[in-house]
Amino acid sequence: MEVILSQDVSSLGNIGDVVQVKDGYARNYLIPNKLAFIATATNLRRIELQKKKQMEAAEKAKQEAMELSEKLKKVSCTINVEVNDLDKLYGSVTEMDIAKALEVEGFEIEKKNILLENPIEELGIFDVDVRVHSELTTKIRVWVTKK
Repeated sequence: MEVILSQDVSSLGNIGDVVQVKDGYARNYLIPNKLAFIATATNLRRIELQKKKQMEAAEKAKQEAMELSEKLKKVSCTINVEVNDLDKLYGSVTEMDIAKALEVEGFEIEKKNILLENPIEELGIFDVDVRVHSELTTKIRVWVTKK
């Protein structure tokens, strides 16, 4: 039976692909779980419209990410930390601390999108990568200063 995939199926293909599968697999799994439709002209048009909408949404999200990236390039956040007499930090600056500093600056960035190889353990100025889109990262400047 030929079916059109309405979602990505790892063992078969991507959205919009027309694939040949066994009748039972299509009737008992793919179609009831809305992973595929029977390959007809109407369903082909419907999937094409769905793909077009997804492409437009993805392009819009990428444009918004580029705008956010341009704004983030101009941002530098300051994180004040406790230090001892030798200017060594009590602890370290992590993704969570940077996310909170960005929130003070007016940016909602999740900590998982802050790409920090190792926690910052000294005073200074650091360039930190921030993922704003799956295909786009930008750098922000982080100033670690003592209180």
